[in-house]
Amino acid sequence: MAYDFQVVIDTGDPHPLADWWAGALGWQVEAQDAAFIREMIDKGYASEDDTTTHNGALVWRSGTAIRHPDGLERAPRVLFQLVPEPKSVKNRLHLDIRVGAGNIESAVARLTARGAKELHRGRQGPNWWVTLADPEGNEFCLS
Repeated sequence: MAYDFQVVIDTGDPHPLADWWAGALGWQVEAQDAAFIREMIDKGYASEDDTTTHNGALVWRSGTAIRHPDGLERAPRVLFQLVPEPKSVKNRLHLDIRVGAGNIESAVARLTARGAKELHRGRQGPNWWVTLADPEGNEFCLS
């Protein structure tokens, strides 16, 4: 049996980091239904403290997600989840973004211009990659 999954990234500020990753991958931030959020508050299932405003819209404070723009069923959803503590050690899991060997340098330049930090360059035989960190320090590789 095959299972569906999503990738969850812990963050101190879910909405800006989701925006950053949506731009990095060419994906889209999922819309949040402000009317539904307001209804949950009105019914007592949530409070104003559970919400925030991002880009002028009412959203859940605890997180947001991004998806592939084509809505591909096999592309995993990426959820950005609010956590109270900052990142303190190396990731035990990271994303490998396959841009193609001829596109790595331009992708590094584009992402570092958007706030990523280059951490390492690696090579194994003919294959090479660059390890970067997003604006909150989460590592990922371009290959």
